Amino acid sequence: MSPSSAAANKKSVPLAAILTTFLGVLAVLGALFYLSRPVQKEGESAASQEAKAYLANLGLSDVTMQASENLMNQKVVEVLGNISNNGPRELKSIDVYCLFYSVDGRLLHRERLRIVGVPDTRGPLKPGATKSFRMPFDSLPEGWNQALPKMVIAQISFVN
Repeated sequence: MSPSSAAANKKSVPLAAILTTFLGVLAVLGALFYLSRPVQKEGESAASQEAKAYLANLGLSDVTMQASENLMNQKVVEVLGNISNNGPRELKSIDVYCLFYSVDGRLLHRERLRIVGVPDTRGPLKPGATKSFRMPFDSLPEGWNQALPKMVIAQISFVN
């Protein structure tokens, strides 16, 4: 086979096809990145700078997890513990996000609950005080790793 016939058999890919494929792959990667970012639901504000600065004054202790069945024969997982206010301010409410992960480390379930304040009718968390909390979960997805959820402060409301 002569060099000229080998060149004739070689097929060239048009530049437009290469660019279209590249842009398509780029669009798919961009969409995956966009869809995998954490989404803040409407009505769920992030913790304020003031609240973030106060985090060092909060302490969790005696955090445990237990499972039981409710009256409708559903499995209910409860996270129990104590929260202490070691700072100088009175706290009206504290909300936390509980993050449940799969065995491979993917986030499976996120739920926001109030651990101080309404529905807690015992009033605000005063400086130097400790309150117990109970967080029930009855709709955890299959594949959850059965470990304590990661707890992240979502919001702190101050009395004054």
